[in-house]
Amino acid sequence: MANGTTYKTCGCRDAATGKQLGKKCPKLRRSGGGGERWSSTHGKWAYQLELPPHADGRRRTPLRRQGFATLEDAEVELDHARGLLALDEDPHTRRKICELMLSVLKDTKALPSIEDVRRKVRTHQDLDRTVTVGEWMGEFLKRKKKIDATTRRSYEAHIRLYFVPYLGDIRLDRLRVCDISGMFDAIEEFNDVIATARASGNPEERAKVKYRKPVGPATMHRIRATLRHALNVAIKQDRLIDFNPAAVVELPTVTRPKGLVWTDERVTRWRADHAANRAAENQRRAGRSVDVVNVYLTTVRPSPVMVWTPEQTSAFLAYARRHRLYALYRLIALRGLRRGEAVGLRWPEVSFTAGTIGVNWQITQLGWTPVQGKPKTDASDRVIALDTETLAILKEHRKRQAKERLKAGEAWTDSGFVFTGEYGRPLHPQHVTDQFYWMCYEAGLPPVRLHDLRHGAASLMLAAGVELKVVQETLGHVSSTFTRDTYTSIYPEVAKAAAESTAALITTPPITTSPGIGGKGRLVNLSSRTPETK
Repeated sequence: MANGTTYKTCGCRDAATGKQLGKKCPKLRRSGGGGERWSSTHGKWAYQLELPPHADGRRRTPLRRQGFATLEDAEVELDHARGLLALDEDPHTRRKICELMLSVLKDTKALPSIEDVRRKVRTHQDLDRTVTVGEWMGEFLKRKKKIDATTRRSYEAHIRLYFVPYLGDIRLDRLRVCDISGMFDAIEEFNDVIATARASGNPEERAKVKYRKPVGPATMHRIRATLRHALNVAIKQDRLIDFNPAAVVELPTVTRPKGLVWTDERVTRWRADHAANRAAENQRRAGRSVDVVNVYLTTVRPSPVMVWTPEQTSAFLAYARRHRLYALYRLIALRGLRRGEAVGLRWPEVSFTAGTIGVNWQITQLGWTPVQGKPKTDASDRVIALDTETLAILKEHRKRQAKERLKAGEAWTDSGFVFTGEYGRPLHPQHVTDQFYWMCYEAGLPPVRLHDLRHGAASLMLAAGVELKVVQETLGHVSSTFTRDTYTSIYPEVAKAAAESTAALITTPPITTSPGIGGKGRLVNLSSRTPETK
């Protein structure tokens, strides 16, 4: 009995007593041949297995399972049950395995996986605990107490929009690679729903996806990174799983868009498209005002990342000269500061004597809320040298700010920031972006994003002969490889000059005269002679 037994049973009852005969039914066996044999048409197979006693020594009711069509089926499950109890010889652990077996059988009518239980035993997990992906994600987020607000918001969005809806009900220890791949397939399908709704022109359909944006490859990689990190925590800290399925899910390769320069030809094509879009929008909104800046920004550009030529950058700075934040835009355009770094620049970090500024603070956005904090990486915490003209412009800006302070009187807030509102309070980052787009539109320049000025600053520095390492440190990048691959665009004039310089190093072979058979000379192009004629 200790190793278990198999037997055949049925539901027949005794005619006199009405009691169930079970395995005593005479129809279960048939005589003939070499002795008794089991009937192939009557009854079902079953097994019985002795279980470990309770903690107080009381005998536990044996495990009995019946209803198997064949002896082999009964023996397979009996071996499965034996294998579970043999996973650990410790009496306490065996009792826990036994209780898990009975609990799972009651809920699912099947024994738990030997591999799942073996993993839990090996990693000393609570055998009674079953955690879903959704439950673990909530626990994971509670534990992340030292992350910044932006990262927390990103984690929360990924959990709310993707992990809970698509994976939340799956047991954590049964999460498979195909489950995660299916989530990303569903995300791509919803991208199509968003595109269709927005193109439909139906207000009700458009309203359904008003606050949803299509998820691109880069965002998908960030979603997977969040899931991979959460599952790694489950492996290392709680030992809930021993394999991370998110680590092997394949996603489309993310290719950073290369910055293209607004050449004359590209500007001409863009202006034609913009004029057509403006006319179409005017016709669609007949009798109502048109958001000209929105039409200006939404006209299709040759690349998501566009870079102004030096002449276009000069035109922008000349137009921005009248704006009270001119110095801010100049720092971004020439020194490549990030928006948050420029908005977060403080007066104590400006040294007119050394001609430098220290970038060690930033103001970013969490949704719409401005958030002050340290730069994004250690490399971003840096000191940047300024040219003489920019230093003079910063001095002018300081004088203007002093006048604004006197005018504001007691309403002035002494925030210590270089760039503030007219009452001294820190700027909202979006305000800086909105002002930038208005100036671009009014200056008649082709559109670029405010962040694209960093691309332009890198290209300007390289065109001026600045070494790549210096460009990297000025922009605050960890490696020059990232700078080279992401933030450099080649101006046509620079590329042309490089081509001419390269060609100047080569001397073209001359056309020579060779005497003919009859003594008359003939011209021979040496580069076109075949080996046989040389």
